[in-house]
Amino acid sequence: QVQLVESGGGLVQPGGSLRLSCVFSGSGFTIYHMNWYRQAPGKQRDLVAAITNGGRTNYPDSVKGRFTISRDSLKNTVYLQMNNLKAEDTAVYYCNADGRPYGGYEHWGQGTQVTVSS
Repeated sequence: QVQLVESGGGLVQPGGSLRLSCVFSGSGFTIYHMNWYRQAPGKQRDLVAAITNGGRTNYPDSVKGRFTISRDSLKNTVYLQMNNLKAEDTAVYYCNADGRPYGGYEHWGQGTQVTVSS
């Protein structure tokens, strides 16, 4: 059974940095495409970073150049490095593991709050 546990959220000033971590428990980490989503109050959940099982990354324009996703197969962990944070980055950030292209399932973490405020 796959479980995802995020950590690293918190309060940071505008222009600051945070690194989120997501530990993948279970088998098959290297098969999954891993993603980070975020959801602000009253808004839909949006993709902010994606990394395929082959290491290819993708970002929306809103975070491109500021956010970096990476994965460590030895630690079964995916990271989201967030730099030059802005107030509009405030949201709950969710880790997502997508195994559906390979006949598997999609899994979500519980989320970690990121607040950008002075």
